[in-house]
Parts: sequence; structure tokens; C-alpha cells
Amino acid sequence: MTGARRRVTQQDIAKMTGVSQATVSVVLNGRSDSEVKIAPETREKVLRAIAETGYVADPVARRLAARHNKIIGVFTYEPVFPSANSDFYHPFLVGIEQRAESLGCDLLLLTSSPVVEGRRRIFHQDNRIRLADGCVLLGRSLDRDELTRLVADGLPFVSIGRRDAAGGPVPYVGAAYGPAVASLVARAVSLGHTKLAYLGAGAGPESWADRYAGFTAAVETAGVTGSRFALDGTATPSGGSARAGTGHAAVTGGAAGAGNAPVTVAVTGNAAVTGGTAGVGNASGAGNVASVGGTAGAGVSAVLEAVVAQGITAVFAEEHADGVALWLAAEAAGIELSVATLGEPTRDAPPSRVEFSGLRIPRQDMGAQAVEVLTALIEGTRTEIQRLLPCDVVTGETLKERA
Repeated sequence: MTGARRRVTQQDIAKMTGVSQATVSVVLNGRSDSEVKIAPETREKVLRAIAETGYVADPVARRLAARHNKIIGVFTYEPVFPSANSDFYHPFLVGIEQRAESLGCDLLLLTSSPVVEGRRRIFHQDNRIRLADGCVLLGRSLDRDELTRLVADGLPFVSIGRRDAAGGPVPYVGAAYGPAVASLVARAVSLGHTKLAYLGAGAGPESWADRYAGFTAAVETAGVTGSRFALDGTATPSGGSARAGTGHAAVTGGAAGAGNAPVTVAVTGNAAVTGGTAGVGNASGAGNVASVGGTAGAGVSAVLEAVVAQGITAVFAEEHADGVALWLAAEAAGIELSVATLGEPTRDAPPSRVEFSGLRIPRQDMGAQAVEVLTALIEGTRTEIQRLLPCDVVTGETLKERA
């Protein structure tokens, strides 16, 4: 038996070709700037020797020379590994992995962070984030204090999803929800709908706020009536404050128009809405979007009752599962109701046999472009560090002509 074959080094290549080790290093690193002059025949001789010997560069030495490790960290505020193909986060991860591979980077999954108050934390006693050259952040909402610290520390990072400033601009690759939602609202109006509703919080995570902003702007532009419903009892109306209902939901309404604060009406049990119809006006401005809040659980039934009482014919659901539940409830009750869902499922939805109208988030492309932005930040090259990618509008079957 013979011993293991000795690894060929740059020094060996230099001796074989009669050049300096520095010259071999320049050829290996592909440098061709004006400060390094190497004759074409010399470069070809070195490359031929590399091919003949099967030389492989020492990855540690190359990373030290480049002053970075070619390692990209991936931190998730919600557990996403392992991920099924149907999981909401899976396309983001596919995009991250494919782009990192094409750039010759390894991925470091930062999964050991402790959970504090139900959320992972980047900065903790044993955090390993600096093992990576930079980090891609995934999560519906990111911790503001940690974002502020990341910006202040200068550690390269990119958020998947638009983020508000945190002591400075936050690099991100997000989805342009506003234009897509506005397009859906315009389609609903063209189909004859004049009383529309937004089902969701409309605030909190930037992705929710952007969807709701697109809805309110489009409603105002079209001069139609808009209302907002929430299933968690946290809705806050424009010009007033909501309070949780004593039954399935609390309904907040009132005539539309500037300076006309909505009035909160409690819905108890399965009773019909009392105290007047919410959002009956058509005036432009923020005043023509009233709000509806409610409690979880059987709240869909109460929302459907309020929809019927207010004469609403089209609902735009922030969360796909909520839109599916409302559609099925309306179908079971024999009620004609158009529904659009504003994104892919983030949680399990009841099974349905129809393709829902709505929008499709460019998740895989967002993951890939996040790696591109992060690489540029690491290498110090110029790039657009805040990007919003267009969403595809899905025609579907559930946004129909008004009956």
C-alpha cells in the first residue's frame, strides 16, 4: 500500500512553469487589472499546468485572501426547517439555495437561536451570526430592536419582505402588494361591485399594511365604498377606536366621509347587525373605509352576517385561509359573494374545489434576489438594496360579476 497522494500546491505549479508563486496566485484568482501584467502565454502555461495536475485551490486560503468566507447565513424568526414543498417558506428557500449555489456560496442555517416570548432572537449569548459573511432574514415580522442593531453594527444583511427604516435604511427584497391589490379592486369595480370589504388586520407586519394601503387607495380612486373586517378583535377604525365584541365580532361602521368617526356596534351571538349600516357613503378620502373587528373562532359567521347587512358583494382577504372560510360559509348559506385572497396560504385552509382569484407572490425570485443584494453588500459593489418585485394577479373563479 502506498500513502495518500500529496496535495499539489501553488508552489509546485510555480516550479513546474518557472514563474513566481505570486503569478500563479494572480492567474488562479482571475485578476486582470492594470496593476498586474501577465503575458498571455504565461497565463496559458500556468492554466495548462493546473489542468494537468488536477490542482484544487485551498478553500481556506482563498477565503482568507478574499477576506470573506463565501458563507451566507439564513435566519428565520419562525421555524421553517425541514420544509415541505407546500410550505409557505419553501419557495423562498429554493431561491436562496439556487442563487447561493450559482455564486459558489455555502449556506449556514442559524437554527439554534433561543425562543423568547414565542420568537427566535438573533442576538443572544452564543449567537453565531458572524460566522457568516452576511445574513438573509426570513419572517412575517422582524424584531425592530434587532433590525436597529444590525443596521448600526454594519453587519451585511438583507430582509425578505419590505421593512420600515430601523435607525437607517433596511436592505430588503419584497413584494409590491399595493399595485396588485389595486388591480384586483379595479377588476371588482369593473364587474359591478360598489361595496367592498378588506378582511384582515391591515396593520402590524409591513406586508399586511401594504396590502391594506393598496386596498384603501384603490377604493378611494374608484369612488366606491370600502369596509374592513378582522377576526381577532384588534381592528382600529379610522377616526375612532374599536373594542372587542361580546360575541362573535365587533362591527365598526358609520357613514363615510372626512370627519365622520365610525361608530362601534357589538354583534352578539348570531344576531344581525344593529345600530345602522356601516360605510354607506361614497365620499373620497380615508373616511370611506370603515372597520370591523371581531374575535377568532366562529367569527367568520359574524363577518358574513355583517357583509350581508351592509350590502357588501366583494371581499379581499389578507390571509388565504380566511378568504376560503368566508367563501365556503357564503356558498353554504346560498349567498352570492365574490372573494379574492391576497397571497399564498400561510396556514391550512379548508379544502375547496375552485381556483381563488387573488395574487401570487414571487417567492422564489425574492429569495434569489435577496442573495444577490447580500453578495453585493458583502463585496462592496453598487446595487439597489431595496427592491419590490411585482406580484402576479390571478384571475381565478371567485371574483365574479355582481349578481
